[in-house]
Amino acid sequence: MINKRLLVKNLLAHNDENSFYDKKRFINIGEKEGKAKFLKHVCALANSNPSNNSFIVVGVEDEENKIVGVDFFDDSKIQNLVNAYLNNPPRISYENIPFPNLPDGKVVGLVTIKSIGKLCSLRKNIWKYYGGSVFFREGSISLPKVYDIELKNINVDAVATIEQHAKNNIELTLDGVIDFLNYRHKDLESYYKVFKEQFVVCWAGNKKIVNGETYYYRVDIELINEQVKLFYSNLDEVKISIDDNSFTIIEFVELGLGSKQKYYPLEKVVINFSENGTYQINSDLLFNPPKHNRKKLEEIIKNNNALVTKAKSEKALNPAEVKSLIYLADTYLICYLNGFEEAKEEMESARQILKSKYPGINASLKEALRVLRKVKYS
Repeated sequence: MINKRLLVKNLLAHNDENSFYDKKRFINIGEKEGKAKFLKHVCALANSNPSNNSFIVVGVEDEENKIVGVDFFDDSKIQNLVNAYLNNPPRISYENIPFPNLPDGKVVGLVTIKSIGKLCSLRKNIWKYYGGSVFFREGSISLPKVYDIELKNINVDAVATIEQHAKNNIELTLDGVIDFLNYRHKDLESYYKVFKEQFVVCWAGNKKIVNGETYYYRVDIELINEQVKLFYSNLDEVKISIDDNSFTIIEFVELGLGSKQKYYPLEKVVINFSENGTYQINSDLLFNPPKHNRKKLEEIIKNNNALVTKAKSEKALNPAEVKSLIYLADTYLICYLNGFEEAKEEMESARQILKSKYPGINASLKEALRVLRKVKYS
């Protein structure tokens, strides 16, 4: 079993990016350019390593190799994105790796890419890259190549050595459990569960009862053996259920127009643990968005845009406008889910405007965009 924090450290010890490893300050698959560049690197790394894993480490300053972290990135549908744009798509995962000195909610992202042994290429045009393009790695750069180039196995031993040095042990596991329960989440209700005498899952959160149902908020869930953060949210509520073989998370989002809020199930994630030392994570989107009158939503999105414009100016918001700002993310999200495509761009714009002046509103907009990403790639 690989300790992913150790794996990241071993990769960073190489300093220079190469044909099986890349590092990024951040990735942005929410916009066309960022999505295209991400797919280019995935394609290049898969083609350069047809028989072993390749990696992208996210949240690292390139020049100084300093770990600065990124926001927790909850995108279980990233495989769907790769499948949509690449021929012979590799198997891909994005994991959130906590590091001790990073602020709450900040992690290092680890993208693991496993080729299926066939030449990978772009399936269709995206940004400035044409459908049919093939990419390979030359040192730290992903470059286009001719289509009939031969796949070569050149990094098998190097990757195997790095992964061998990142093997987990009982000391690292115990240290991880103690740190999670006694230090990082000493202000929350914290728990742990051992599955199949091998896997340790820790979780923490505040409990609340709504209409007889138990929910948790400010939730953090980690698979300690691999130092992988499975779930993190300061805003959304979750239900947690456990049996001898699995750990199940059902995430809810609270949505509504104004003060008329209601819980909607968003996604169900089940982690199944096996006797042979493996586990699988299966996710199902449960979201059924609320429907509203179109004319009413047209008025709401118009008012939202005017509110953001005023917040950007030097004019002070009156009490009613400040109250409306609280529901900005919800109403933009509902508008988008009811066919107002421009609402997503308005949310992105509002985040940039409100980031410094209203950090709480910025956080809720970020959560709303995360929900959209889940829905889009499901």
